[in-house]
Amino acid sequence: MKSYLSFSYLLVLLPLALLCYQIMPQRIRRYVLLLMNLCFIFYFSRKGSVFIVLSTLSIYGAGLWIEKLSQQQKEAAAGLERSARKTLKLRYAKKQRGVLALAVVFNIGILLVLKYAGFFMTNVYAVLGKSDGTIPRFMLPIGLSFYTMSAVSYVTDVYRGQIEADHDLVRLALFLSFFPTIMEGPICRYSDTAVSINEARRIRYEDLTCGAQRIVWGLAKKLIVADRLNNLIKTVFLHYIRYDGTVMALAAVLYTIQLYMEFSGTIDAVIGTGEIFGVRIPENFRQPFFSVSISDFWARWHITLGTWFRDYIYYPVSMSGPLKKLTMKSRKKLGNYYGPMLSGLIALFAVWLANGLWHGSAWSFIFFGMYHFTLLMIGRICEPGIVRLLQWLHIDRESKAYRAFRIVRTALLVMIGELFFRAHGLRAGLAMFGRLCTGFQVRTLFDGTLLTLGMDAKDYVIIGLFLLLVLWVSMQHEKGVSLRDQIAARPVALRWSLYYVLLLAVVIFGAYGPGYVGIDPIYAGF
Repeated sequence: MKSYLSFSYLLVLLPLALLCYQIMPQRIRRYVLLLMNLCFIFYFSRKGSVFIVLSTLSIYGAGLWIEKLSQQQKEAAAGLERSARKTLKLRYAKKQRGVLALAVVFNIGILLVLKYAGFFMTNVYAVLGKSDGTIPRFMLPIGLSFYTMSAVSYVTDVYRGQIEADHDLVRLALFLSFFPTIMEGPICRYSDTAVSINEARRIRYEDLTCGAQRIVWGLAKKLIVADRLNNLIKTVFLHYIRYDGTVMALAAVLYTIQLYMEFSGTIDAVIGTGEIFGVRIPENFRQPFFSVSISDFWARWHITLGTWFRDYIYYPVSMSGPLKKLTMKSRKKLGNYYGPMLSGLIALFAVWLANGLWHGSAWSFIFFGMYHFTLLMIGRICEPGIVRLLQWLHIDRESKAYRAFRIVRTALLVMIGELFFRAHGLRAGLAMFGRLCTGFQVRTLFDGTLLTLGMDAKDYVIIGLFLLLVLWVSMQHEKGVSLRDQIAARPVALRWSLYYVLLLAVVIFGAYGPGYVGIDPIYAGF
């Protein structure tokens, strides 16, 4: 089993897990769920599963330690004068920051060593001109990036006083290891899921049917579109030198579609599985291709990753002492708009450097992060000028025509970024982009080349029709219409007819069997 949308997961592992979970008495069900979580992780990671145990124990101890220091401060402050209480508070705050730093360095340190040591040493040897140095290679434990970020968010929120330290080790372990989220996220906060997972309530019919609906919808996205595109994507990105700019453009568009369909489809399966267990897992997508700017796109795509970077990197960096001083000085010289922007851009740079590295230990991923940082920086700097230009041209920024222009522009910029994201290295990405800019030939669309890339006319038609359905569904969601609520209000016969039609579409039009190779979960490697 490689994916939450694999048949071995959906037809074997998940049903067995649900059966074992459901038949157990309430008093031990959460322990059974924890055992299932650990078995799931051990199946994929073997010895690497020890790292999630270490992560859990470290944040459990750190949370209790921070809480104990807070209690000691309150007890010591009783009866003291205001100035003495302030001095005492600062001293204990320093101790709490030390505990927080210890926990964060420990968890992030494991991630850095296991994921980036090889990349770091390769570049060090390259700089030194050494070709025979030893490059460390580690097998990455499943879900390392996801549970590390959840662990850091937990201990940081305890330090900030946003949540209380959890004295129940089992509940904390359940939160960190919940098997539906361990492979591809979303990145959950303690306040999102810990309590509902720990309740381990019985599976209800309503939850089972709602979860199954979401899973089948995700399965349709993957099998009908993402897997069907896989032959073409692999062919073009591996042998890009054979093709012109038109094929490069097509590859960029189709890979962006494939990435969205695979990742959002997997998240559908994750959220659907959570629904079956009665756990509300946060949404990770919100119609990203209706975005009107790059910043809007990243507020809609991989939402939990973006909010994590905002809360635990952007805000702490931008509100740090040195950047506060920089803001005060720059505001006097650059004004109230551009003055604070300098500190914001430094924090934004840190976010996008981390974002690029989070996706992988390669220069192409760092370039991907810097690409989006540059677009966001240009957008912020040019915003006042754009507003004045639109006013001078008498263009209504809220008009449908201008909104459509912004949506198309944003989509094109995103697709260019995904071209570099998918390319086999930065040099390949630059070469593909160069071909796209200098070798675009319209005749390639009509001379039969597109039928030699691993897909035939039937594949294009099936993908096109299903994408129209996805577009219509997304448009309804963008309008605030809940299609699931509307379907639930229909008669039973009509509801189940729709479910069976979707399931039948997966069976008939899904890309599996001879000639198709299903795509591995793209984000599981991050």
